[in-house]
Amino acid sequence: MNIDTDNWKEVASASRSALTPAIVKYIEECRKGPEPESRLIGILHKVQEHFGYLGSEQMDAVAQLLQVPSARVTGVATFYHFFRLEKRGKYIINVCQGTACYVKGSDRLAAKLKQELGIEFGETTKDGVFTLEEARCLGTCGLAPVIMIGDEIYGQVTPDQIPALLEKYMEKK
Repeated sequence: MNIDTDNWKEVASASRSALTPAIVKYIEECRKGPEPESRLIGILHKVQEHFGYLGSEQMDAVAQLLQVPSARVTGVATFYHFFRLEKRGKYIINVCQGTACYVKGSDRLAAKLKQELGIEFGETTKDGVFTLEEARCLGTCGLAPVIMIGDEIYGQVTPDQIPALLEKYMEKK
C-alpha cells in the first residue's frame, strides 16, 4: 500500500516514537509480506511484552504503521483475554481460587488483600505497586491456600500474614 497523505510524515514519526525501534522494525518487516494485518496479534504481543500493557497511544501507532483501522486493532486487543489495556502494578498478586485453596480459606486471603490494598480483583493500587488478580489454580495444592506475588509462591498463608508480605514488597519498590 502506498501512503500519500498530506501529513503522513508527521503521523508516521509520532507513531514510531510511541513504539520501540525493534517493534517498528518488526511492523515494517510484516508489511513487506502478504496480508500484513494477519500478523497483528504477534505485533500486539511484542508491544505488550515491552510496555506491560496495550495503551491507546501504542495501539494507534500500530494501526498507523500497519495501515489497518484503529477499530481492528482495538477489537483484537479487547477480544483476547491475554491482552491488558491498563497498566499493571510492579508486583502482580495472584490469589489461587482452585478447589483446595478455596476450601482452605483463599476467600479470606482475598478479602484481606482487598482490604489492605484498597482495590478489587483486576485493579492496581494508586501508587502502581500492586495489581490484584485471581488464579483458577497455581498448581501447588499441597500448600493450600496459596498466593503468588511476582514469581514467588507463598503457601499455607493466613490472613494475618498478609500485611508483612505486602510490607516486604513495599520495601523492595
